Amino acid sequence: MLTPRQKTPDLKLPTLDGSEFDLSAQTSERGTIVCFYRGLHCPLCATYLKEFDKLAPAFAERGVDSVAVSSDGQERAQAMADKIENAHLRFAYDLPLQVARDWGLYISTSRGKTSIGIEEPALFSEPGLFMVTPEQTLYYGSVQTMPFVRPHFSELVGALDFAIDKSYPARGEYTGAV
Repeated sequence: MLTPRQKTPDLKLPTLDGSEFDLSAQTSERGTIVCFYRGLHCPLCATYLKEFDKLAPAFAERGVDSVAVSSDGQERAQAMADKIENAHLRFAYDLPLQVARDWGLYISTSRGKTSIGIEEPALFSEPGLFMVTPEQTLYYGSVQTMPFVRPHFSELVGALDFAIDKSYPARGEYTGAV
């Protein structure tokens, strides 16, 4: 389990723009939003990533970078970026499933073709959304066992405004006896 205020796992992946995303090398003022999505096969992911793409400039205005990550290969990641008419997001791909597990993501097995007729990979990670500080510590985290009921990016923008204004610390850091 990841712990707020503690270092997150490393994350180094190729991106669709031909560069490499390396979480430890990010230089944004306030950190990075890392959105792990299930893959091209997931229609809910497409809707979710459209919202993320639309609000990525709002995060950037607050000094926060954005990246969408999946275990899909380059071709499927590009197909997802095209599907959502991506304008602002960086897409990273080829997420190793062991790295997904290191981030606390749940792993699912294929059930064949989805409702939109796209084959699920044999194994893939379920969604997760994280805000990582510039020091690569966990500020916010949410993981799902299903593609449903994910945090809204608009609420995260509002929460970020509050956190900046009030210098609000990451919460949930206590790991001692209870």
